[in-house]
Order: sequence, then C-alpha cells, then structure tokens
Amino acid sequence: MARAPRSRSARAARVGAGFAVACGHALGQTPPPSPAQLPGVVVTATRTEAAPFDIPASIDRIGGDGIRDAHLQVNISESLGGVPGLLARDRQNYAQDVQISVRGFGARSTFGIRGVRLYVDGIPATLPDGQGQISNVDLGTAERIEVLRGPFSALYGNSSGGVIQVFTEEGRGPPTIGGSVAAGSWDTQREALRTSGSNGGFGWVVGASEFKTDGYRDHSAAERRLGNAKLTWQADADDRYTLVVNSVALPKAQDPLGLSRAQFDADPRSVDPSAIQFDTRKTVDQTQLGVTWERRLTATQSLRAMIYDGHRNTQQFQAIPVAAQASPLHPGGVIVLGRDYSGVDVRWAWSTRIDDRPFELVAGLAYDKLDEHRQGYQNFVGPTLGVQGALRRDEDNHVSNTDPYAQGSWNFAPRWTLHAGVRHSSVRFESVDHYIVGPNPDDSGSVRYVATLPVAGLLYAATERVHLYATAGRGFETPTLNELAYRPNGQTGLNLGLQAATSKSVEIGAKWRDGAGATASAALFETHTDHEIVTLTNTGGRATFQNAGATRRRGLETQWASDWGRAWHAELAYTWLDATYRDAFKTCNSTPCPAPNLSVASGNRIPGIARDALYGAIGWLPATGWRAGAEGRALGRVFVNDVNSDAAAGYATVAANLAYVARLGAWTLNAFGRIDNLFDRRYAGSVIVNEGNARYFEPAPARAWSIGGTAMLALP
Repeated sequence: MARAPRSRSARAARVGAGFAVACGHALGQTPPPSPAQLPGVVVTATRTEAAPFDIPASIDRIGGDGIRDAHLQVNISESLGGVPGLLARDRQNYAQDVQISVRGFGARSTFGIRGVRLYVDGIPATLPDGQGQISNVDLGTAERIEVLRGPFSALYGNSSGGVIQVFTEEGRGPPTIGGSVAAGSWDTQREALRTSGSNGGFGWVVGASEFKTDGYRDHSAAERRLGNAKLTWQADADDRYTLVVNSVALPKAQDPLGLSRAQFDADPRSVDPSAIQFDTRKTVDQTQLGVTWERRLTATQSLRAMIYDGHRNTQQFQAIPVAAQASPLHPGGVIVLGRDYSGVDVRWAWSTRIDDRPFELVAGLAYDKLDEHRQGYQNFVGPTLGVQGALRRDEDNHVSNTDPYAQGSWNFAPRWTLHAGVRHSSVRFESVDHYIVGPNPDDSGSVRYVATLPVAGLLYAATERVHLYATAGRGFETPTLNELAYRPNGQTGLNLGLQAATSKSVEIGAKWRDGAGATASAALFETHTDHEIVTLTNTGGRATFQNAGATRRRGLETQWASDWGRAWHAELAYTWLDATYRDAFKTCNSTPCPAPNLSVASGNRIPGIARDALYGAIGWLPATGWRAGAEGRALGRVFVNDVNSDAAAGYATVAANLAYVARLGAWTLNAFGRIDNLFDRRYAGSVIVNEGNARYFEPAPARAWSIGGTAMLALP
C-alpha cells in the first residue's frame, strides 16, 4: 500500500524518534496508521499508550520509515544509530549477534545480547537468565522499535539496563502484496515477499525473506531465512486476539573470530589461522509462536493475557586446540544446545480518577521458563579437525522466573504527574548433570536470585512545550547460563557461586517541542552497581566469570530533531558516558590460573564502552519523487580489556543515499542506492572484551555499496 504523505503535525508527534534518516522506502512499504492510532505513541515505559513527551523517562520510537528507508534490513543496528545512550554495532559475524549496549550495560557480552531486555510483539527475546538474541526480527514487516533507557527499565525484570521492543505492523486497509530485492558488496543479497491487509475484524501481515553474503572478511559467509506472520481478530467490541508465528534458520554462519592488534593492522579482512583450521561456524534454527488476548472488562478496566512457546537448536564449532582437550574434565570444542522456552504474562489495567485527577494502574504477573539440554563434544576425530567428536559434556539446565509487578501514574496536580512501580523478581537456576565419567563428578546443583525493584519518577509540565522530570530506581542482573557455564581452573559444572549484580540509578531530564516539527531532549544519569559480573579468564572459546566490587556509570544524552520546508528533516544525537570500576580487583592473564594474578586498578574504564558518541543526519524526504540523505557517526576509543592495556581507536564515518519513489495506479515502486563508509575509513567496528588470546578486534567493512527495489500492489 502507498505510504501516506507525512503531515507536519504527524512529524512533530514523533517526539525523540531517533531513527537513522535515509531515503527511499526500501524493501517494503508501511501502510498508513489507522485513525485510532496516534503517531508517536509508545507503550514500553508505562505498559499503556502514552506519548514519550509525557513520560519521565528516556524513550525513543523509530518508525517503519526509519527502519526500512534506504537500508538492507538485515541488522537492527542499521536503524538505531540516532538513539543516544545506545550503542549497536554490526560485528560482521553472523555466528554471533549484533553487539548492543545501553548506557554501558551489555558491553561485555562476547556473543548474544545481555544486560538489555528484548521483546518482539510482546514476546520476550531475552530468556529468563538474561541472555537474548534479536536475529529473528523481520525488519521488512516491523512497524516500530521502542527503546527505553534508565531506571524504569527495571520494571521489566532481570538484566534491565534498557528495554528494546520491536512491533510488527497491524494488518489494515485493502490487501497488498509485493516483493523486494537488494544487493551489495561482497555478494550480499536479500529477497523478500510480504502481504498485508484486513477484512472485517480480521487482519494479517505475513513476510518472508532470505539473506546471503560472502562477508567482508575471510571465512565470514552466512545464510539466513526469516518468516514472520501476525494475525489479528477483533471478535467483538470487547475482545481482540493476536497470533504471532516466527521462524529463523541460520544454516550457515562462518565465524571469523577476532584479530590481534598485529593481525588487524596488517590486514583487517584476514582471519586467525585457527578459524580455518577448525572451520569455526554456527548453525541455528528457531520457531516460536505467541497468542495475546485483550479483553475490555468495563469502561475503565481491561485484561491482557499473553502466552508463548518456542524451540531453538544451536550447534557451534570453536577453535579450541586439541591439546587443551586432553584433560578428561575439558567439555570439548563443540557446543550443542537444545532450548525449549515458554511463558505467560497476565496484566490488569485500571483507569480512574483520584481526587478528581487522572489515575492509571497496571498490575500483572510474568512467568518465563527455559529448559536447556547442553552437550559438549570434542572438535576433532583423529587427525580430522572441525568435526563433531566424542561426547565430553551432557546436562539439563532449567531456568525460570516468577515476577509479580505493578505500576501506576497519577496526575495529582495540573502540572505534576507521579509515575511509580515495583517488580519482585525471583530467578531459579537448576542443573542436572548426566556426564559422570571417570574423574568427572556429578556437578548437579541449583541457585536462586531474588530482588525487589522499586522505581519512581516525577514529571513537571513547566510549559506546554517544556517538560522536566526526575527518576530513581533499583535494578539487578543475574549471571546468564553462558556466564555460569564454566568454572575456573578447568573445574566441571556450573559456576553457581556467582552472585547477581545490583544497581541504583537516578536520572534527571528535560524535553522540548515547538509544535512546528522540532523536538529536543537532554538527560543526566548515574548508576552505581555492586557485585559487577566481570571476566576471570577467557581463552579457547571458554570464558569464566567472577564478581568484582563497585562500578559507576554516569553520563549525558542529548538529542535534537527538526522538520522544515516541504520535506527536509535533520537530527543530532550525542552521548557522553563515563563508565569506571570504583573498586580494584584481580583477574587472570593465563589458563590455568590457580589465583587471580593481574590487577585491575580502581578508576579503570569498563571495556567495550565509548566515552563519546555522535550521530547526525539530514534528508530530503518528499512523499514521492527523488529523495536524498546523508548521515555521519563518530565514536570515541573503546578499551578492549579490564586492565585498559589496548583500545580500538575512535573513528568517524559518513554514509549517503539516493532514492526514487513513484505511485503508478495501484502500484507503489521505489528504488535506492547507498554507500556506507564513504571515505573508506579503516576501523574496528566492535571489540571482543577480555579475549584471552588478545584477539580483541572485529574489523568494520571498508567502503560498501548497496542497491534495492520494491514493488507493492494494492489489490481491489
């Protein structure tokens, strides 16, 4: 369906919308919102519809245009560059996931996403242990992305340094059908099909895509297939049902590993010889579904129930030397995971008046469960390397959380609104060991982490155009199963002695809008964390962890966006983040490590975090005709380890794009061309924190081109 022209008032409503401006509505068209859905409305912070301008929190909304315009739509990092406080880095390694951190939380993750809660259409993409992945998101059918930062993130439970929610479009209006193709450097290609529409009370959006690339680096080829369907049914005036079915298959994802400083400086496209020797790679297949029932009980009360279930298989080949696996206690160099996950979230909402002032309350219960069958095998058979060999580990791991929560808001005076909430989180880990062979003992065990997380925020409407706020809260972060997976010094079983990290956060901020298309915001924040989970050892694909002392993350986030003239849009976002260890501790620089032998000084920077990040974009974006845009990103240096002995240098890059959109009868056609890293800068796009072989650096691509086109047909 053709996209409706964006009115000035609609643009102004996208308060704080940190989308990466580009041009061309590449690889998919977004239907116009229904009259009942206000542009800029978000649900992440309050669990009820509200404008970001009226919430005492840092929250951004990236619309479908920002997600798809002149992008390949392969990685979620493509459209998150304009969100202050969030660092999303494409690692050019599809055997891992996009590296995402929010206000410094999640930066230490060597694979997957942790420290940040992820949701897709309300279904958790973060498991109960706090580990998440976002590879199952179909950007071609996404309607919006919401990003919440700061204290209110704790109301989503374990590992809430921030919350990222992706929402699929709703099926609305006449049926549409279409397809898209895109191609780019290094034999990159993506094809997609989609259809959407509605008939009476029934709506649908269905999309499928396939992505292939040879990769910028040697040994980095990948293939990925995605399918996503969202069906809605308005049964009557009070009942609404939503079914979401999603699948992702990663039949091929070579792992080029990181590079040492010498390797990176000599040839950023190269790989360490061990990656070729052991054919390091990963395969994944995942299928999940979720059902949501929404019921209006009365004019002021409603009920929402969501249930989901999914399964994920993973096989990963690591570059662990044969000699290191000689010990009968070594778990091997091949990881095989079978994961079944499920959960339910039931909430009740009430809207009323107290002292003749608006009051809203949401109360609910979330239960999530993960059953994991983890096996380890040697990565060799005789002289043949990179194949699955003898069994060396076999266990069942179970994680569950039971979290009641409540949050509400009260506009107790004409200019004052109080927001508050609490969540009680109980997370239980249990391991049942089935590999009890020779000196390998029974390593079964269990541990429980419990925390109560209060949050409160106050919003003051200084004027119609200026809102001020202050927020404070507590959070916590348990170890993930991957962080518990190994004990130090070659011991077997889960490292159940790890404690959960606890934090206290405060934030003050201001939001401004001029009513004519311009918005701005600024936020100061500080978070103190105790029992920070840090690396103890990290060699041969095995990382062990320990609790350090206190850390501090403090920073400033600023953002400005403006629309003017007939179709101009510009925006800026800047983040200053000072993240340091406040207590000294010791770590290991070798394996085995009888006792930590390397000192990390108080005041050292937390690795994986840039102190400065700047984003800017400008675009000419008419509804039809020629479009053009440019964006720039700059990032400060990033330390690669706790001792701060080396760092990835800071960098600045520029991207440019050109597009054309035409409407010919029932057809909507568009095409785009894009160049990233226009000036061909050499830099490390991401780092592997505390990598034991000093292979810290993951090179970003050189200058890269991409082109794409879409054809959408509105059916009668």
